[in-house]
Amino acid sequence: MTGIQALERLHPTLPMRPGLIERREFEYIRHGTLSLIAGFDIGTGRIAASSMAPTRGETDFARYVKQLLETDPQGEWILIADRLNTHQSESLVRLVADCCELDESLGQKGISGVLKSQASRAAFLADPRHRIRFVYTPKHCSWLNQIEIWFSILVRRLLKRSSFKSTLDLQKQICQFIDYFNETMAKPFKWTHRGKPLYA
Repeated sequence: MTGIQALERLHPTLPMRPGLIERREFEYIRHGTLSLIAGFDIGTGRIAASSMAPTRGETDFARYVKQLLETDPQGEWILIADRLNTHQSESLVRLVADCCELDESLGQKGISGVLKSQASRAAFLADPRHRIRFVYTPKHCSWLNQIEIWFSILVRRLLKRSSFKSTLDLQKQICQFIDYFNETMAKPFKWTHRGKPLYA
């Protein structure tokens, strides 16, 4: 999940020429911000689903997870997320409980039960007995989540050199890039440690 500004460069970028580096215009006009929530399938290397909206709150993330789960309603899901509060929210707990058909009482937010605190909600969402569960990256280690690698690819390949006239233009170009990435560039990331590939 990341926020992206729709920046329009005042003048076009001047391309490289013999003896000259590329010269990018540093002045820009801001046209608003778009929040991108995306999922990375570690088995295929494809972007599994994405959601773009002006905000990135609790309901936005829960809506995205619901959209993702609808691609395989009866499947087992392991979702990797950082410890942002929206990844441990009341609406997310209710969504997982509903999708897993759990009958247990969830309690009341801030008072009792599973919903009492962020820690109790995180423990419920990470429960390995559920067919939908979250694995949270350690504090200050969100870089362990492979979607962060993909976000850096998005920045380098699209956002860094582009100019966007509006948030709609930004959204359109990101959607086109996701389609292009899935068709031509998608492959599992092979992280290595001591020179040996690590596979999912």
